[in-house]
Amino acid sequence: MRTSIKRLTMALMIILLALVPLAAVAADPASPPAEERAIGISEDMGEAMLRQATEVRDDLTRQARSLFEREPLGWNLDTLNVIYRWALDFPSHIAALVTTVIDHSRVLGFAGSLVMLIFIAAVLYSLIGQRRVMRRVIRRVEPYREKIPEKIYPFVLSGLRILVAALIPLILLAAYSLVNALVSYAAAWFVILGRLIILWAAGALVLNLLRESLTRDLFEVTTQYGHSVYRLVRLVLFYSLAGLAIFWSAEALKLPTDVLAFAKFVIALSIVVVLFLLHLKKTALLSFLPKFPYPFYQAFIRFLTRYYFLVIGVVLAAALLWCFGYAHLGRVVIVKIWSSGAAFVLIMLIYHAARTALARRARALPRHDEAGHTLHRSLSSLLLYATVVATASVVLNLLGLLAILRTVMSIPVLILGGTVITLWTIFSAIIILMAFFFASRLLRAYLDYRIYPRLGIDQGLGYVLNTVLNYAFLAIGFLIALRIVGLDLRFLLVFAGAVGIGIGLGLQSLAANIISGFSIIFGGKVRKGDWIEVGGTLGEVTDIYLASAKIRTRDNIEYLIPNADLVTSTIVNYSLSSAFIRMDLLVGVAYDADPRAVEKILLEAAVAEPLVSDYREPAVRFVEYGDNSINFELLFWIDVRNTARRRVRSALYFAIFEALKAAAIEIPFPQRDLHIRSGLPAPETAAD
Repeated sequence: MRTSIKRLTMALMIILLALVPLAAVAADPASPPAEERAIGISEDMGEAMLRQATEVRDDLTRQARSLFEREPLGWNLDTLNVIYRWALDFPSHIAALVTTVIDHSRVLGFAGSLVMLIFIAAVLYSLIGQRRVMRRVIRRVEPYREKIPEKIYPFVLSGLRILVAALIPLILLAAYSLVNALVSYAAAWFVILGRLIILWAAGALVLNLLRESLTRDLFEVTTQYGHSVYRLVRLVLFYSLAGLAIFWSAEALKLPTDVLAFAKFVIALSIVVVLFLLHLKKTALLSFLPKFPYPFYQAFIRFLTRYYFLVIGVVLAAALLWCFGYAHLGRVVIVKIWSSGAAFVLIMLIYHAARTALARRARALPRHDEAGHTLHRSLSSLLLYATVVATASVVLNLLGLLAILRTVMSIPVLILGGTVITLWTIFSAIIILMAFFFASRLLRAYLDYRIYPRLGIDQGLGYVLNTVLNYAFLAIGFLIALRIVGLDLRFLLVFAGAVGIGIGLGLQSLAANIISGFSIIFGGKVRKGDWIEVGGTLGEVTDIYLASAKIRTRDNIEYLIPNADLVTSTIVNYSLSSAFIRMDLLVGVAYDADPRAVEKILLEAAVAEPLVSDYREPAVRFVEYGDNSINFELLFWIDVRNTARRRVRSALYFAIFEALKAAAIEIPFPQRDLHIRSGLPAPETAAD
C-alpha cells in the first residue's frame, strides 16, 4: 500500500514538473500571445481579481441607488384641499348628480338599460339561486358516485361548487368580450360594466377556491386553522376587489389625475394594513406549510419560525415604502422574498411527490430484485441532483444573487488552448459532467431492469454493453462540457504527454491494471455474474472496475482483486461455459450391507434433494473395500451460481443418514482391539 502511494505521489510530481515549463513560458513576457499558448497561469490574476471586485462593487452601488429613487406620488396637499372642499360642498352638488344620472340613463337608452337590468338580475340570481343550482348538480352526480373513488369524490364536489359559483360571471364575461369585439363602444358605463364583470369573475373563482380549500377539510393541514384564516382572507379579498372597483370606476369617469393618484394611494395603503393583520396569524399560516423530513427544508422552516415577524416586518416596510413612492425598492424586496420562498416550497412539493412515488414502487419490488432496486437508487440519485441544481439556480436567480455570483466567479485563473478559464466555467463543466454521470447510471440501470431481460442478453454481455455506454456517455459529457466552456481540444495533447511520462515512470502497475481491466471487460473470459475461484476464494464477480474486480463470497465478504492478477494468474471460472458442476460425496457402510440397496438409497436421496440439479442424473460408484467399511461415491450436479457446495453436502448427509438408519444399514467406525499381556515379573522391592 505504501509503495503504491509513493509511486502515485512520484507520478503526480512528474506530471507537475512536466507542466512547469509550460507555466514558465506562459509567465515569460517574451512568450507568444495568449491565444497561441497551450497552457498557462493567468498573468494578472491579482489585478483581475481587483478589477472584478471593483466592477461588482460599482454594479451593486448602481443597483442600490436605483432602489432608493423615489417616484412622485401624483398628489399633494392641494389635492387634499380640493377633496375636502368637494366633500363640504357635496350637498349642493346632489341636484347636479341626479341630473347627470338622468342624462346617463337617457344615453343608455333601451338597450343599455336592458344590459344593466340583465347584469343586476344575474348578480341577484347568483346570490339567491346558487344553492338551488348546486343541489341539482349534486343530484345529477349522485348516480355516478360509485364509479368515483372515495378519496377523489370530495374534490369532485368542490370543483363543481367552484364552477357553479363562477358560472354566471364567466358567461357574462364571455358575452361582454364578444360584444366588445364586435361593437366598438367606449362609453364610461360600458367600460365600468366590463371591469366589474372581470372583478366579479375573478373574485368568484378565487373566493370559492379558497373556501373549498380551507373550510371543507380536504387537506389535513387546514383542519385546525382553515376557517379562521378563510375569514381573514375573505375580508382581504373583498376589500381589495372593492378598492379596485372604486378606482376603476373613478378612472372611467375621468376624474382628475391627482384625485385618482390619491385614491390609488389610499386603497393600496389600506390593503397593506389588512394584509398585515392577516399575517399576524403566525401559527395558523405556518401550519399550512407541509412537513417534509429533508434537512434543507427543515432548516428553512426553523428559520421562518424563528424570524417570522422580522420577515413580515421587512415585507410590511417594503410595502409601505412602495405606497410612498419607493416602488422599485418595495417591488424588489417583496417579490424576491415571496417568490424565492414560494419557489423553494413548490420545488420541495414536487420532489416529495416524486420521491414518495419512487418509494412506493421500490416497496413493491421483491427483495431479491437487485436490478429493480438499482434502478430505483439511480432514479433517486438523479432526482436529488436535479432538485439541488434547480433549487439553487431558481432561488439564487429570484434573489438576484446568481448574476452576482457569476460575476464574482468570472475571475481568470488559467489559460488553456487560448481560452481563459474562470471558476464559473469550471463549475459549469462540473455540473454538466455530473448530469451525464447520473444520466448514464439511470440508463444502465434501466437496460439491466427492462431491456436486457426482454432481449435475452445475459448478465456478462449486458455488463460489457453498460461499460461501453458509461464511457461513451462520460466522453460525450466531457466533450460537451469543453465545448460549452469554449476550450480548444488541442490542449489535451499537452496533458496526454504529461500523463504518458507519469505512466512510464511511476504508474506502471496502475496502467497494467487498467489495460487488464479493458482486456477482462471486452475479452469475455471473466464477466459480471460469473462464479470464479482465485487463490482458494470462491465468489461471484459483482463489478469490474478499471483497476480491480470486486468478488463477493457466499459469506457476503467482498474481495478487491487487481485486474492484472486475474489476467496473469490461473483462475477457475465455474460459469464460463456452463454453471453446472459435478460433485462427489463419499459414503461408507458396514460389510454386511447389500451394495445394491446402498446404491438405491443414495440415488433416491440425490433425486429427492431440491438443491441437486437435474442437469444430469446422479450416479453411484463402488469405490473400494476399506479397512472397516465398503465405500461408495455419490456423483451429482449442482448450479454453482445458486447452490453452495457445503450446503448441498450437508443436506445430502442428513438425508442419507436417515435413509440408512431406516434401512438398518450400519455406518461403521474404526475399531481397535486392546490385548493386555499377563504373567509379567513383579517389580523388585527395596527389601530384595
